[in-house]
Amino acid sequence: MHGRRCYDKEIKLLTLIGMLLLAQIALGQDSTALLRLQQSRASLDIESNAKHGQGMSGITTGNPGDVWSYPNSSACLVVYNDGKYVLEKRDELTMGRPKVKSAEGVLGADELLQLKAMLDTEEVKKLVTPKAPDLPADTHAIREIQTLALQIDREGTEQRFSTLQERVMTGGGNSTTAQISTGLDTFLDNGGPYKKTLNPLIKWFEGLQKKNKSALKESKPRYCAPVNVS
Repeated sequence: MHGRRCYDKEIKLLTLIGMLLLAQIALGQDSTALLRLQQSRASLDIESNAKHGQGMSGITTGNPGDVWSYPNSSACLVVYNDGKYVLEKRDELTMGRPKVKSAEGVLGADELLQLKAMLDTEEVKKLVTPKAPDLPADTHAIREIQTLALQIDREGTEQRFSTLQERVMTGGGNSTTAQISTGLDTFLDNGGPYKKTLNPLIKWFEGLQKKNKSALKESKPRYCAPVNVS
């Protein structure tokens, strides 16, 4: 049983690496875009007395009846040099069954100039992906992950930048049930020093999402990277 618990813990921690890789892979799909931006969030759900079987999504703990799963959501944007854009929203409550909606539009001349001005500030040009936060030694599970990933075209050269926020369960006892009942949440964030620099772009992105809320239609997944815990 001890070996099984260690194995399960290792899988949960490896989720972090998978999410970061997926964010980078997704941003590399289209090199002709002026900007690619993706915000993702995955939160850990624990379902007690769940029925195990083939096809059950999630990560099983060492305790019968407990299933750990990662419902996740993403908002992605692709903007081309002529102002055309695609906004995509992805919600995946059940792993492998995403619900995707998208909307297309064209930025006005002033809007496009505003976006380019934000991307061309010296602070944004200097952005370099920081080192991922170090997980505490007593981490038992990653409870929530939020990521931001950017890809900006710099005259044919790609500038890539990503940040990571984590809420992890630390402390607790030796058994999985004890970890759930007595574990503490620790918050990690490597994007703190960049919030002031990114705030104008994030607010602009949020405004564009509100503007297109009624225009979103069901579609096939094209741009948002899924969160994979397998």
